[in-house]
Amino acid sequence: MTDIIIKSASHILTMDDAGTELAGADIRIRGGVIAEIGHGLEGGEIHLAEGCLVTPGLVNTHHHLYQSLTRAVPAAQDALLFGWLQTLYPIWSRFGPEEMFVSAQTGLAELALSGCTLTSDHLYLYPNGARLDDTIAAAAEIGMRFHPTRGAMSIGESDGGLPPDSLVERESAILEDCIRVVDAFHDPSEGSLCRVGIAPCSPFSVSRELMRDAALLARDKGVMLHTHLAENDEDIAYSLEKFGCRPGQYAEELGWTGDDVWHAHCVKLDGQEVDLFAKTGTGVAHCPCSNCRLGSGIAPVRKMRDAGVKVGLGVDGSASNDSGNLVAEARQAMLLQRVSQGADAMSAREALRIATRGGAEVLGRSDCGQIAVGKRADIAIWDMTGVEAAGSWDMAAILLAGPMKTRDLFVEGRKIVSMGTLLSVDLPVLIEKQRKLALALAMRVSDSRGGGTG
Repeated sequence: MTDIIIKSASHILTMDDAGTELAGADIRIRGGVIAEIGHGLEGGEIHLAEGCLVTPGLVNTHHHLYQSLTRAVPAAQDALLFGWLQTLYPIWSRFGPEEMFVSAQTGLAELALSGCTLTSDHLYLYPNGARLDDTIAAAAEIGMRFHPTRGAMSIGESDGGLPPDSLVERESAILEDCIRVVDAFHDPSEGSLCRVGIAPCSPFSVSRELMRDAALLARDKGVMLHTHLAENDEDIAYSLEKFGCRPGQYAEELGWTGDDVWHAHCVKLDGQEVDLFAKTGTGVAHCPCSNCRLGSGIAPVRKMRDAGVKVGLGVDGSASNDSGNLVAEARQAMLLQRVSQGADAMSAREALRIATRGGAEVLGRSDCGQIAVGKRADIAIWDMTGVEAAGSWDMAAILLAGPMKTRDLFVEGRKIVSMGTLLSVDLPVLIEKQRKLALALAMRVSDSRGGGTG
């Protein structure tokens, strides 16, 4: 296999242990791995990076890819979390395998164009024959490194839960399918393109027993655990009323802390919970844009980072963001910490580190998230010669002045974005499929209500 040389990069942010930054340097890729970093490298397929910033590929630690089919639904645009969910559940109940596959491909394409090489996904509803397999197939075609999680809901409205009964599953069936997908798709090896996690949706949509059994199963199978936690004030009130404790204590009691666990949002963690997560190595997927969109609040990321909590970024679902651009997410993370804690609370470099190495650490991927010899060749190349960065004195401060889309993107040494174009699928054809499916959903909802979709 021919070596690939990323040549003459104007600036390289490595995110290695020393925080090394290089000017005018080259990177050699061999067999999907970074083989050499230096100046004047020769003997391979050349990809010029003059005028460009080179970073590790960005890492997305929380998403609901299926939601890209329900962006900006009028009736859900201004709702808080619980009302938002109750508006959208009936629409999502109309999905099937095609909707899951196409929406996942659309969401993955958007992520790739924003420089993302590794993403998780939290799929917790399976209507009309849909399976986790649908999203795994979508990721394989796009060519991204994927960490899907087998989510679930088991407490419907008739039992005091939020989701309609039609979207919940029997807990025995949930655990059986978790075993099936882990056995079929999980690859724990270094450089793996697909690792599977187990992810009951939230403490308000599954039982205490399922949370505990999921944790036991995940540890038996050697896979990671993921759920939503402490997302907003409604979430905290529910936990106090139903469980008699805060979300952090609930998680700890059921085995949901440890370096094989990461929780989404964690906007309302208190000081004791932050210390618990730091002590146990529990990770957090910070979703700033979604938290703003749903009015949930500003997560205490500065406090988490200072305490030693592992923090990565998540774009969350495209029905609550409603974008899936990881550069925009990193910039928002930086700005929110500044607006809540002061202008020096988070630098552009730290926010980008959270978006790369931070996310890799949350997902247990020590082989990803940095440009260093021996690490996987997941690399983003950003063209800094455009108007967005014109006049910038610091190319590495891309989150202050720089493009929102990557020029080139490599996953495992394979180029999947070139000159801003996705190579693995025909994007215009995909967008048209997505548009038609969204229109059909809107028409079916309108017909069922006897009026508009709002």
